[in-house]
Amino acid sequence: MASRALAVIAVSAVTLLSGCSVFRNYDSELAQTNMQLASGNIDAALTLLEKNNFGADKDLLYYFEKGELLRAKGDLSGSQNAWSSADVVVGQWEDSVKLDAGKYLAQFGSFLVNDKVRRYEGYDYEKVMLTTQMALNLLAVNDFDGARVAIKKTHEREAVIADLRDKEYLKSEEEADKVGIKTELKDLYGYPVASLDAPEVVGLKNSYQSAFSHYLAGFIYEALGEKGLAAPGYRTAAELRPNTPLLEQALKDLDQKSAEDEDSDILIVVQSGLAPARGSIRLPLTLPISNGVVIAPLSFPVIKPDTSTAPLTQIGVDGQQLTLTQLNSITTMSRRALRDDMPGIIVRTTVRAATRGVAQEKIKQVSQLAGMAVGYSSTVLEGADTRTWRTLPDNTHVVRLRLKKGEHQVAVGTTVLKITIDQRYQVISLRAVGNQVFASGLAVHATPSASPTAVASFKQL
Repeated sequence: MASRALAVIAVSAVTLLSGCSVFRNYDSELAQTNMQLASGNIDAALTLLEKNNFGADKDLLYYFEKGELLRAKGDLSGSQNAWSSADVVVGQWEDSVKLDAGKYLAQFGSFLVNDKVRRYEGYDYEKVMLTTQMALNLLAVNDFDGARVAIKKTHEREAVIADLRDKEYLKSEEEADKVGIKTELKDLYGYPVASLDAPEVVGLKNSYQSAFSHYLAGFIYEALGEKGLAAPGYRTAAELRPNTPLLEQALKDLDQKSAEDEDSDILIVVQSGLAPARGSIRLPLTLPISNGVVIAPLSFPVIKPDTSTAPLTQIGVDGQQLTLTQLNSITTMSRRALRDDMPGIIVRTTVRAATRGVAQEKIKQVSQLAGMAVGYSSTVLEGADTRTWRTLPDNTHVVRLRLKKGEHQVAVGTTVLKITIDQRYQVISLRAVGNQVFASGLAVHATPSASPTAVASFKQL
């Protein structure tokens, strides 16, 4: 009777999987959406996003992507609303972690459930970048007080993440010892280990702290006259990205500026490219089963960098070429996140596969058809999770300069923008994807030489 029940469950599982929406190909969906973004057709990108998220119950990724697309369009109010919905979801995650981190980790670390069927909760760097991007929206309309709230939440969130990850990695090591899994990343024959062991990846303190976020915090606090809070922001940014003159100079200049200086302190933020995709690679792995061992192909995630946008190193301001300083790379942060997560992924994937292997052998003794069904369902279930925030800008560069109040020109490649400087401190945010440059905010205006689709329209927050 028990064996017959196993056979029925196996066949039923395949039937359910055939129509299960959680197995969407997110990488493919967002590749099409980002293609429209890179061509400057934001409305088409938004249409695709809505088409692929037709249900009433929208997930975190929907709000992530929608907020970034609306920001590129210039609809800062709509962007902020979408991201506020995402922030509520992330806030609920924070609450669950603070309430009982042990219970959360026990649920997340389950060996029985594949990562891609779990509710998407966002990678740590995405949670941190969410409120950083929200701060940029507010700075585009000169709302430094609102930006202060957003950036403060960013760094409070970092503290929650840091505490959770310390507990998670310890638990992962304990579980690996308990189940006897000794496989390490270097043991995955054919896996691109070098991409996760690159110096820039290993050199990161962690996967979620951004030098840009902390530098922006310093700039915001300085603009509000809170130099005591500005200094830690600049100092942390310098620690996260050492030997960066811009960051070291910010600390030196903090106490040297004259209140009589009428020039404006301008921070130009240039975000380019798209966050990398997550792909799935199948590799042979030896699994222990009841009557010995078997070599089975298992799926593991890999990072696929975006190539849509040429690197930016300079911008023009009033005809003068200025060198940009890179403060953030989502590709590097995502690789570090995967590097840190791989031990747990290997353990969970291996245990699930071995457990299914034993079950499949038992079911085959009753029904070859049911055994084949389990094999099929295993193939579908064990693809790596490819979900990730794909419209998020990859690289963030900045340049800081003094400008007199009035009109100025900024050139990014062949796109020329006119900006109006009328504040003591001001932030100008630009976004480059493909050959398009998107800009929005009170200070930015298109000039006749700019492409009609290159400069977004503006809607007040």
